[in-house]
Amino acid sequence: MNVSTTKSALKKAAPKKSEETRTRILEAALAVFRERGFDSATMREIAARAEVAVGAAYYYFDSKDAIVMAFYERAQEEIGPSTEAMLAKSKTLETRLRGIIAHKLEYFGPNRRLLGALSAHVDPHHPLSPFSEQTASIREQDIGYFERAVADSGVKLPRRLKPYLPRLLWMYQMGLILFWVYDGSPEQRRTKALFDKSLQMVLLTLRFAGLPVLLPIHRLAADLLDAVYLDAGLDSAGGEKVKA
Repeated sequence: MNVSTTKSALKKAAPKKSEETRTRILEAALAVFRERGFDSATMREIAARAEVAVGAAYYYFDSKDAIVMAFYERAQEEIGPSTEAMLAKSKTLETRLRGIIAHKLEYFGPNRRLLGALSAHVDPHHPLSPFSEQTASIREQDIGYFERAVADSGVKLPRRLKPYLPRLLWMYQMGLILFWVYDGSPEQRRTKALFDKSLQMVLLTLRFAGLPVLLPIHRLAADLLDAVYLDAGLDSAGGEKVKA
């Protein structure tokens, strides 16, 4: 092997080793978070679990918040393909909504305790909040799944209300996840019951939403959503304005 070939091999090996180290630190951090809780865990403990120097841990992640953001981003990357496949083959709104949310609960099952600890960070100004500027790209991608679920579902809503629907469904999902992380029933049976019953209520509400007799309620609902979000220059998830 000549010198140039050796240098090329080393260049390829370096990024791979760096990524392996980063992944090892991330996995170690998640293990420590599960055992000790997010707030109690320290970067020193994470480094020790990953068998790297503390300085190396900080090289890859400058804080515990950065580790959690990497966890969020990896989750989105791993959930994405299966969610896309489910949306492509599913035909009904019920199947799509059930698929999006059930897949999310299944994926995060091993880290339910961690999500419970992180649920305290709901202030939009906190970087780990699902409503923060830092999590905007993840949030918008997630809302995009609900947009696709609704796209050709036949749901009929007034022009002013329809743009809000994917974001409202995303909020519905977040409420279910919050209930799930604190559900102490065996195998989270209460969450399953809540999911089944509430989803039927959502679908029934949408089925009758287009009735003319409900127009006065539609106007009130649109005024309410505009007051909460458009007047503040935000959509229902803290992002850009909804164009109704």
